[in-house]
Amino acid sequence: MTGNSVIFIIMEKKPPEKAGRREFLRLSALGTAGAFAAPAIGAFSGKPEIKATGSFPGILSGKHKRAGIALIGLGHYSADLLAPALQETEIAFLAGIVAGPMDNEKAWKEKYKIPQKNIYNYDNFDEIAHNRDINIVYVVLPNSMHKEFTIRAANAGKHVICEKPMAMNAGECIEMINACRQNNVGLSIGYRLHYEPYNQEIMRLGQEKVFGNVLHITCGSAWRNTSFDTWRWQKEMGGGAMMDMGVYPLQAARYVTGEEPLFVSAQTFVTRPGKFEGVDEVTSFQLEFPGGTIATLDTGFHANYDHLYVFAEKGWFELRPYSSYRGISGRTSKGELIFPEINQQAAQMDEDAANMMAGRPLRVPGEEGLRDMLVVDAVFESIRTGRPVIMAGPAGQEENRPGGLVQ
Repeated sequence: MTGNSVIFIIMEKKPPEKAGRREFLRLSALGTAGAFAAPAIGAFSGKPEIKATGSFPGILSGKHKRAGIALIGLGHYSADLLAPALQETEIAFLAGIVAGPMDNEKAWKEKYKIPQKNIYNYDNFDEIAHNRDINIVYVVLPNSMHKEFTIRAANAGKHVICEKPMAMNAGECIEMINACRQNNVGLSIGYRLHYEPYNQEIMRLGQEKVFGNVLHITCGSAWRNTSFDTWRWQKEMGGGAMMDMGVYPLQAARYVTGEEPLFVSAQTFVTRPGKFEGVDEVTSFQLEFPGGTIATLDTGFHANYDHLYVFAEKGWFELRPYSSYRGISGRTSKGELIFPEINQQAAQMDEDAANMMAGRPLRVPGEEGLRDMLVVDAVFESIRTGRPVIMAGPAGQEENRPGGLVQ
């Protein structure tokens, strides 16, 4: 992606962190970023070039020190995806867990042979600083808890992988990035699709303009959510469709163009009145990019869909599905795309672990999560005001825009 950074930040009033945690414990048995969780290194400067063909050259070659990961938030995503993936990794391994009151600590300990000294809870978590078995903490908690435990992990001297979305707003992202920089630890955001071959190829086709300039992007990611008693319906915990699934189409538009949007416009809809208290069920948003690309993006809890279509000057390309854990497929106006299916979570954690242990730049650093949250903040501002939001960009960028959402 382009190195240009936007500076529009909405500083929302945030509820006390402890309140969010209490609500999570009341709801939990879930304790996870979710069945549809998807993706800094604050300490290490630079942003790696996105490669279309896989890992960075040599990233898994030679001898690397193995890296112990502790999972915090032991719900579906950790139990059914991350922990099994850590049985397939070469560098990262499951070294410990941080269990909440509703988590089955004994089952984890027995299944994965985790020593008792590597098992923590939310209260004694800071003692992890003295544990040399654990190098990385993977934060898989509700969104309202990301900042607290990322900062606590950084202060304990541990590298951090944090699930998407990075935080409740851009201001929290900045706090997290600064904490990791100050403690000289890495911070990566769990955008697994950056490690997935089909999506890497889509990045290449768009950013290298293989079919000419990208004219229009249509992307949607949604699922039919009928579990109304989970934290995803709680605004103070970062619930709602945009915070859960909306970052997928947002990411797609940004990594196809390799640019940051100039203008953001958004709308929200409710299909099941009475079921929502301050969170969005369906959100549509539109972005205009410096190169002239328009993106029309959708997310929601109302229906199941998952698609990415890109229309360019000299052809088109698509993925359908594009963000699933497996079964991703794609084609272009010149034919089918064929890539091997990988364990996305294993690839993500191995690459992150290798780079963190070697002090190399990360593929998806915290700054990437911040860029997304700047746009998410603008989406909510546009919904609140009913007007498009102008994103601040490089000097002169607005003057040179090709025209579009805001006249």
